[in-house]
Amino acid sequence: MIDAALEPVVPALNPSDKVFAILTSSDESGNLRGNRQNFIDLINVGTQMGFTVYVLPVERLSLKRKKQRGYIYHRATKSWVQRLMPFPKIIYNRIPNREAERTSPVRKKLAACQKDARITIFNPYFFNKWELFKWLKASSTAKHYLPNTRRLSGPATLERMLERHQFLYLKPESGKAGKGIMTISYKPGSTLPYRLNIQEKTSSTTYNCVNFGKLWARISEEMDKTPYIVQQGINLATYRNRKFDLRALIQKNMSGQWEMTGLGARVAGSTSITTHVPRGGRIDEPAKLLSYAFNSSESHTIVEKVSKAAVTIASQIEKQAKYRLGEMSMDIGVDTNGNVWFFEANSKPMKFDEPHIRQKSLQRIFQYSQYLLES
Repeated sequence: MIDAALEPVVPALNPSDKVFAILTSSDESGNLRGNRQNFIDLINVGTQMGFTVYVLPVERLSLKRKKQRGYIYHRATKSWVQRLMPFPKIIYNRIPNREAERTSPVRKKLAACQKDARITIFNPYFFNKWELFKWLKASSTAKHYLPNTRRLSGPATLERMLERHQFLYLKPESGKAGKGIMTISYKPGSTLPYRLNIQEKTSSTTYNCVNFGKLWARISEEMDKTPYIVQQGINLATYRNRKFDLRALIQKNMSGQWEMTGLGARVAGSTSITTHVPRGGRIDEPAKLLSYAFNSSESHTIVEKVSKAAVTIASQIEKQAKYRLGEMSMDIGVDTNGNVWFFEANSKPMKFDEPHIRQKSLQRIFQYSQYLLES
């Protein structure tokens, strides 16, 4: 519920200039988009840490006004109340979808925020999968964590990749939560050599194709002009015959340095080709899964390797992106030999369900914001 009554008085939340705006967007009815419980958690933790925190729809953001028409959460009535709020020193971009972020007015406002000396904005844009891989290939250190990846520009690219790797992933460049992912298995000499799996909502559909032409026709139909990448399939470690990968949350700390806040794990569903929870995957403990696939000593070493890889990759992404980042989540795979592989990064991480990671992640956002205000 949103109470649209605009109160002319700024609430006495924190009498300081530590003003933090959570940037989101509004729907056609003027309602806040995004995860409102996440907004409430941010407001609660930020307030405890001495910040004035409010939610600011990008449509209402005005760099010409000293006061902004933002929203605070009224606990007693469990409603969002619109109020005139102080001009933000920190803007945390949580615009929840690419469509809203891509519109010309929003792009112009985000660009203007980056140029405005009064504001520090971090995580201004969603990532594009192909751009990420180009950025990481530019680093002699980071590129070692990359599976062979190409932009899927046509059938010739796919054929060349299948000659090198007999198991491939096809992923939308701007995909989210496993949507649109496909896998291809190739067995030369077989009657039906091409096996295509297409991820549905919580399961996958399999097509066996007699030749490459039929395979490409089915893939083209599924892609429907959406830009895709094609990626070498990695033989992931398993837990009781189910593939798993790791979810790392990397954030800037109170010294402005990248650090791994927490590590989660996701196990693929029995009929799913991805480990994403919305697609049938489930949450589990990294130490348990890694100890099962390897042993407890190796498990500890792998976690250290993942942490080192995540910090290296985050630093390189920010260097190449040429804009300020404060956090990102990463999908990281571990193969059957214990090697670490980078699959993707998200500049708008979904909240981690693991309570210890969740609490630390909220505090880190404001610790980093404090660092920004002081530097």
